[in-house]
Amino acid sequence: MEIVFFEKPGCGGNARQKAALCAAGYKVVPRSLLAEPWTAARLRLFFGDLPVKEWFNMSAPAVKSGTVRPEALTAEAALSSMLQQPLLIRRPLLEAGERRCAGFAAADLKSRLGLELCETVPDGCAHPSA
Repeated sequence: MEIVFFEKPGCGGNARQKAALCAAGYKVVPRSLLAEPWTAARLRLFFGDLPVKEWFNMSAPAVKSGTVRPEALTAEAALSSMLQQPLLIRRPLLEAGERRCAGFAAADLKSRLGLELCETVPDGCAHPSA
């Protein structure tokens, strides 16, 4: 199965996640989350029924500083903020055919994409300051 993997280039956590997918036999097609020409409608497809707060990269500088407060945003305002500042988007975003998922939680990978991994890899930023 081919998986389009939208990442922040150079992110160590995303590198470990891609390696786990490859080790499980999946073909990973990496793309820059930051350079992708997102629309609100397309981006929204990755979040499914997750609460708006869980759409966000909680390690993003604007979230950590309190400039952006995900819990206070509507879906429309959240998507608008993410289009302006792609670092706010929870990553990775994964796409397998018509199925999509945000983040790397094992339960979501299985239920939303049908993926089985050989190893557990953390969801979220692996950077020590995160």
